[in-house]
Amino acid sequence: MNAKGLLAMRKSITTRLCLIFAMAISALCAGVEDHASIGKKDDPTLLYDSCTDDWREHWTLDGQKATLTHSDKGMDFWAGPTFREDASHAVLWTKQSFSGDIKIEYEYTRLDRATRCATILYVQATGSGEDPYVTDIAQWSDRRIVPAMRRYFDHMNTYHISYAAFNNNNDDPSEDYVRARRYMPLRMKGLRGTDLKPDFARTGLFSTDVPHRITVIKRGNTLSMRVQNDEAEKTFLWTNDTLPGIVEGRIGLRHMFTRGARYRDFRVTQLGAREGNSNP
Repeated sequence: MNAKGLLAMRKSITTRLCLIFAMAISALCAGVEDHASIGKKDDPTLLYDSCTDDWREHWTLDGQKATLTHSDKGMDFWAGPTFREDASHAVLWTKQSFSGDIKIEYEYTRLDRATRCATILYVQATGSGEDPYVTDIAQWSDRRIVPAMRRYFDHMNTYHISYAAFNNNNDDPSEDYVRARRYMPLRMKGLRGTDLKPDFARTGLFSTDVPHRITVIKRGNTLSMRVQNDEAEKTFLWTNDTLPGIVEGRIGLRHMFTRGARYRDFRVTQLGAREGNSNP
C-alpha cells in the first residue's frame, strides 16, 4: 500500500473510532440523565414495600431452605446454607408484574462474608412460552421448588444483574464483579451469548453490614444500575443492541447458596416517556 492509501486507511479508522466513542458517550449520558432525574418527575409508584412487615404480602418464594425475618431495619433474606447444592438457592418474586420502562429502588445491606456466589436481580421475567413454561412464571412455580439456575436461564426471558458477586472458586474478597445478561431460553445454549457488555470488576462496593442504595433503570434497550453508600457512588450501564428487548414481567431477588442480605424500602416506579421516545 502506498503512502496515500495508508493515510486514507488511517483517516477511516480514526473516523470509526470517533463514531464509536461518540455513541458510547451518548449512551452513558442517557444513563446519567436518567439517574440525575430521579425524584424530579411525577411518575407513578407501582409497588412499595417497606420490608418491615410480612414478606408474603408482596412476594412469593422459590426454594424451601431460605429463611426470611423482619425487623424495623428491614427484611433479612438468607438462601440455604449448603455450597453447590441447588436446593440451597432461593428467589423472591414480586406478585405483581410490570410492563414498559421502570425504575427499581431499594436499600441493600450484605449480611454474609462469602467470597463465592452471587446476588442477582431479575428485571421483568416471563416464561419462554414453550409448554409448560408459560409466560406467567407463577403458573410453573412448582418446577422451581429446587431453584437450580438452569430452570431460570433455560426457561425465562429476563434481564439479570449479578452484583456483590464472586466466581465460585474465588477466595479474595476484593474480586467482586457486576454483570448483566439477557437470558435467551429458546436458543437452548444456557448462558452462552447472554452477556451484555461490559462487565465491571473489583468495584470496591458491597462490604458486609454497609447499607447501599441501589437504583436500577430499564428504559428501552438500556439498563443501568446506580449504587451509593456513604463513601462512594458508581453507575453501571449496559445497552442491549443485539438481543430482543424485555418489555414486561416480574422482578426477582435471587440469592445463590450461602448468600444473605437485608432489604428495605423496595419501590418500583413507572417511567414516563422521554420527549422523542416512543417507549412507554
